[in-house]
Amino acid sequence: MTKQHGFTLIELLIAVVIIGILASIAYPSYVNNTRITKRTTAQADLVELASFLERRFTENNSYLILNGSTDPISGTACATPAGCTPSLANGITHKDYLYSFSGTPTSTAFTVQAIPQGSQTSDTCGTLSLSDTGVKTPTTNKCWR
Repeated sequence: MTKQHGFTLIELLIAVVIIGILASIAYPSYVNNTRITKRTTAQADLVELASFLERRFTENNSYLILNGSTDPISGTACATPAGCTPSLANGITHKDYLYSFSGTPTSTAFTVQAIPQGSQTSDTCGTLSLSDTGVKTPTTNKCWR
């Protein structure tokens, strides 16, 4: 009688169950880490936008685009004597966040925000914001690391 080689059905089922258990543990962790990474990217984008506005304030003593200046984001010239709001006011849409001003910026104050879009809408932190004074919301530790 010849000896047959291979796996039995029980061995195969045990392997499938083990793989299923490992996947059920790993996938939620992967999704959570992806969400945290996207949130961290949005935070970095908000800091970059705030830095851009702070440089504008340093150069022009105003967060607004001065009359005769060009908006570096849209490339349009400002023809309003009081100054123009940067094109961020209309919102810049990204796959995961919509970046915009919270309220209307003034020559001396602004708050930029990142509103979750797509898969990020299930993030418990919700809308992230950063003001000209450095106030960050939401204020929970896990949201701004």
